[in-house]
Amino acid sequence: MTYERHSVRRMTGYTPGEQPDTLDAIKLNTNENPYPPSEAVMAALRDTPAEALRRYPSPTSATLRRIAAEAHGVAPDQIVATNGGDELLRLAVTTFVEPGQPIGVADPSYSLYPVLAAVNGSPVVASPLDGNWRPGADFAAEMNRAGVNLTLLVNPHAPSGTLLKASEIATIADSLNGVLLVDEAYVDFVDPELGHDTVRLVHELDNLLVLRTLSKGYSLAGLRLGYGIGSRTVIDPIARKTRDSYSVDAVAERLAVAALSHRTHARETWRRVREERARLSASLSHLGIECVPSQANFVLATVPPHFGGGAADIQQRLRERNIYVRYFGQPRLADCLRVSIGSPEQNDALMTALREIVG
Repeated sequence: MTYERHSVRRMTGYTPGEQPDTLDAIKLNTNENPYPPSEAVMAALRDTPAEALRRYPSPTSATLRRIAAEAHGVAPDQIVATNGGDELLRLAVTTFVEPGQPIGVADPSYSLYPVLAAVNGSPVVASPLDGNWRPGADFAAEMNRAGVNLTLLVNPHAPSGTLLKASEIATIADSLNGVLLVDEAYVDFVDPELGHDTVRLVHELDNLLVLRTLSKGYSLAGLRLGYGIGSRTVIDPIARKTRDSYSVDAVAERLAVAALSHRTHARETWRRVREERARLSASLSHLGIECVPSQANFVLATVPPHFGGGAADIQQRLRERNIYVRYFGQPRLADCLRVSIGSPEQNDALMTALREIVG
């Protein structure tokens, strides 16, 4: 006998990237920052008093919201702190989507989105991206025609790394009848000369919700800390009504405050990742494996059919060498591997292994 809801029984859960059980593995499959957190973060961890653990944390993460608001040029009540960016995604579904109402996504995209939709009993309106991994001109109109009240758009896009300009985001949001959540999990790695800034749009658009996370840019994937930025129209119901009580623990808030208050170290890791992204892309291209131009901390590499048994075979043969990359095996990605940007040594080891594999 089973006791799940019908929608849960029918659905397939989220499949995360493989977590190897050895610390010496070269892990390039889950888009973690290859460099450690800042010393300020580690000092905050060491200095966490026992009293902070005995008591409940701030129910609103007030200090973190203040620091994040200062960093982004918004008011504290335009920030909501969450247990990782994924909790914000779940809260957005809970807050803005009636059970059974459709949710809009680009296709392909982050594979957690349809899982959250299925939990809510919501059909997914998946709009195919064009040949350059960008939404079509009819994207917003398609969502409106389907009655979508929440559209999820990751930017830079995953798994391609393609970046939409803030002006393009503004056009989409302005055309939608519902909320647009822009998932900026990888935005810290965008080339600074592009001057990319989506957050400024929340002062103009009351239906825009911007997701930020400390998992990638601040080397804190193990901490589980994210936050949303938006107008009070979208932030207030999440912060006051649907957010879980005490979802951000005292240790996470202390470390997040330290990370956002001392960003020099993080910015240096972003620069190093960008340098390695360019170097790795060039090395793969020299080998005959072309990559989509990326503004994230990963590249999407197309494996030629004559390279072994294709992308899936290359992934397995790398795994046998204790090197982990991501293979999705779904339409349009069947010949692709997503490779996280590692340290110079990790990227060199990857290239050495690939040369051995493909001869």
